[in-house]
Amino acid sequence: MKEYIRGANPYMPLWEHVPDGEPRVFEHNGEKRVYVYGSHDIERTQYCGRDYVVWSAPVDDLTDWTCHGTAYETHYDSILYAPDVVKKGDRYYMYAAERKGSLIVVASSDTPWGPFENPVETDLGFDPGILVDDDGQVYAFWGGCAAPCYIARLKDDMATIDESTLVENPMGHSTCPWAPEDDGHIDLIDAFFEASSPRKVMGKYVYIFSRRYEKPVPELGVFGPNNGFLSYRFSDSPFGPYREGGDLSFNGGEILKDAEGCGTMTYQWGNNHGSIMEVNGKWYVFYHRQTGVNEYSRQAMLEPVDVALGRDGRLYIGDIRYICGEPVSSRPVEMTSQGAHINGLDARKWISAGYACHIYGGALKAYIEPGYERTEEISTPVVNISSGTTVGFRYIQFGANSPKEVTMVLREHKALTVRVRIDSYRGRVIAETGFAADEYEKSAALCTGVIGKHALYFEFVSEEEGAVAAFDKFSFD
Repeated sequence: MKEYIRGANPYMPLWEHVPDGEPRVFEHNGEKRVYVYGSHDIERTQYCGRDYVVWSAPVDDLTDWTCHGTAYETHYDSILYAPDVVKKGDRYYMYAAERKGSLIVVASSDTPWGPFENPVETDLGFDPGILVDDDGQVYAFWGGCAAPCYIARLKDDMATIDESTLVENPMGHSTCPWAPEDDGHIDLIDAFFEASSPRKVMGKYVYIFSRRYEKPVPELGVFGPNNGFLSYRFSDSPFGPYREGGDLSFNGGEILKDAEGCGTMTYQWGNNHGSIMEVNGKWYVFYHRQTGVNEYSRQAMLEPVDVALGRDGRLYIGDIRYICGEPVSSRPVEMTSQGAHINGLDARKWISAGYACHIYGGALKAYIEPGYERTEEISTPVVNISSGTTVGFRYIQFGANSPKEVTMVLREHKALTVRVRIDSYRGRVIAETGFAADEYEKSAALCTGVIGKHALYFEFVSEEEGAVAAFDKFSFD
């Protein structure tokens, strides 16, 4: 039986919905693994849920994820927003965001997967991020767009801040619809929104956060308020001042560029939250994307990132441009379907349409339908496809020998034609076939050989109006 691709993007199973993921590498019982701590989108009609689960992978294989089960459940009968976890000494400390982030408690465990118990109320506020420095000092960062952001050193109890170290507004914050008043600290350049995540990189203190752009970013197709970015600033001190770094992640999908360099998003952007982590000598950004028609079924994503320190002390993170070996600029890394499968997804396995990073065109808004059935062979379809829609995957690995045919599986649909293209959504057609209304699985011969790694696109064309297809999965043979 043909296997399904696993550990792609999203890297957790397609039925799991863990956004706001903070990655941490911990060595426990002699084994190093990367653990991800995030919210848990299980309410379905609002953000997050009433528990946290923990997933981890060995540091040498970020496609092999294991769920350790529930790590923490609400102690206040409330929705839990984004957590963070650090290790101090032999204990692991979880900062749980009770009451939708308005009450931060710290619970502890002797294992990185919990259960985290005995919660203690802290002095911290919304969206806390914690840094344990090389000398054992612990610093907390927190805040949201409706209020200032803060930095302070934590006392030994891991819950109380040292008031003498408190820094208010280390950067200006954005506006937001629910708090439009100007408190004197709004800065549309800094534009801090939420999601504080402090890290230590190449000796620099790095403040990763969600930035809300109010100004256009034409090269990424952003022309209105948008907080789908993860951005960073850096400093020589945990308290700042923090220099502008840039943007390292954007969850708007593949960006199509016109002749003038103006971009168009191909995926439904939404809020973003995550961080970077060095895993087995390589750096990655962990972030999330949206599925469904709202932001209540988010999924965990990752991409490799480059990290470099310039001669002038500037820290570059993301997709870095070099001149004569010297870093000169950086931009967000692309959003892909492959994640840690850095050589591309194996074309000869079943690949769910739920791994698409490009859903574009047509008269209707097509989207990935969230799945919640906990089965190893789950496939989440792209639904609401209308004529002219393209569904794309970056990237697919065809190997050294070209396959002969492609098999496509649809769910409910009308009569239509599917064209398979490579390298661009307008690229070369390598296969084409029609589906009658009662045909759900069909193979088509490739009209040309394809080897190596390519972006892959499925174009749906029909004479019917409205929704014409739900795209389930595909594979090559």
